[in-house]
Amino acid sequence: MGYIRLRTPIPGPKSQELLERRAKAVTRALAQANPIAVARAHGALVEDVDGNVLIDLAGGIGALAVGHTPAAVVEALKSQAERLIHMCAIVANYEPYVALAEELNRLYPGPGPAKTLLANGGAEAVENAVKLARAYTGRAGIMIFEGAYHGRTNLTMAMTSKYALFKKGFGPFAPEVYRLPVPNLYRTPKGMTPEEYLEWSLWNLENALVAHIDGSALAAIVIEPVLGEGGFVPVPHPFLRKLREIADRTGALLIADEVQSGSGRTGRMWAIEHSGVVPDLLVSAKSLGAGMPISAVTGRAEVMDAPHVGGVGSTYGGNPLAAVAALEALRLLQSPGFLERAFQIEAKVREVFEPLKEEVPALGDVRGVGAMMALEFVKDPRTKEPWPEFVLELVRRNVERGVVSIRAGLYSNALRFLPPLDIPLDMLEEALEVVRENIREVYAALA
Repeated sequence: MGYIRLRTPIPGPKSQELLERRAKAVTRALAQANPIAVARAHGALVEDVDGNVLIDLAGGIGALAVGHTPAAVVEALKSQAERLIHMCAIVANYEPYVALAEELNRLYPGPGPAKTLLANGGAEAVENAVKLARAYTGRAGIMIFEGAYHGRTNLTMAMTSKYALFKKGFGPFAPEVYRLPVPNLYRTPKGMTPEEYLEWSLWNLENALVAHIDGSALAAIVIEPVLGEGGFVPVPHPFLRKLREIADRTGALLIADEVQSGSGRTGRMWAIEHSGVVPDLLVSAKSLGAGMPISAVTGRAEVMDAPHVGGVGSTYGGNPLAAVAALEALRLLQSPGFLERAFQIEAKVREVFEPLKEEVPALGDVRGVGAMMALEFVKDPRTKEPWPEFVLELVRRNVERGVVSIRAGLYSNALRFLPPLDIPLDMLEEALEVVRENIREVYAALA
């Protein structure tokens, strides 16, 4: 017997009823990838309101590296809720805020001293990081990259790539944002080797300091070490090292956006640690809070202290409940063997899907790091024309057969896997087998 239990067709009648209520009550601009209504969840299993049990490979879009409702987090929330639910760190001090900041400072992947600012979500933290960099450098320019996703505030939308989905109709956007290509080696331009493409990308960074912005005007370079919404593209380590070199030479700051790639997702606490590059500021969120809304900017103390007193703040940032959840999540992530599970997940994903590329040419690429893996689908393996319709159909069939999944990618043609790091391997295998069979069926239907 497996883990998936389907008592009704998906969506079941109670899920359909709640979908109808949502359509009447909630803006249609808020998308929903899977047509189920969830009643409860634990680990990597979710139970919908119709009693169906599904395996969750979406993980709240990467917010659940420690899984749904881990016992230690639940107990910490219960205990904290009895003592203090909210205070606001601007109004008064409280221990969970300070304790979490201390732990994040300890985990900062550079030499100390470090300091931390807590906020509510990834976009707010990215925007805070930019404010800190501008205050410290006295400059305005921000360098960002194609495929990036940094949030949905006005500034972070300006920094975000993928115009049609995230930005259409919402401009004008904040100025002084300069976007450059990032080397996606799967899409190496025709006539180039991957090595030549990477070399050109390094040259283009230098060229940008003439063609786009002078180094003396550059406040910060903001990079996701593994692109998230951009399709789980690992940024080549030489490219990250070049960014560090440019930041050092120009006096700009290097900001690692680890909202999706951080908090253990790639098998290290922070994805940038795989490269050996040390950022000046590091942004964390999502899995930091084990499902609770919290984010952080952690970095060099002199940078964090640059703004005037009162220059940063948030009513709910570092809320006591979210802070204790984050503390427990970080303890779980650092428990013996926990992070190493990410590499087992990567190995299993590659084992299942790499051989499938020969059978299903539409499966163009299997990539990622640790428990942050993606499959990219293309209409033609030679031209690599994106096939987003394939992924839409695949997501639909996955949930019908008991696997919750979501897409990703600059072209919306990738399926991403974000399971909890401690998902039992037989449960992961069951879910991946469902996906594999659905890939075969979708290809047969659409090819």
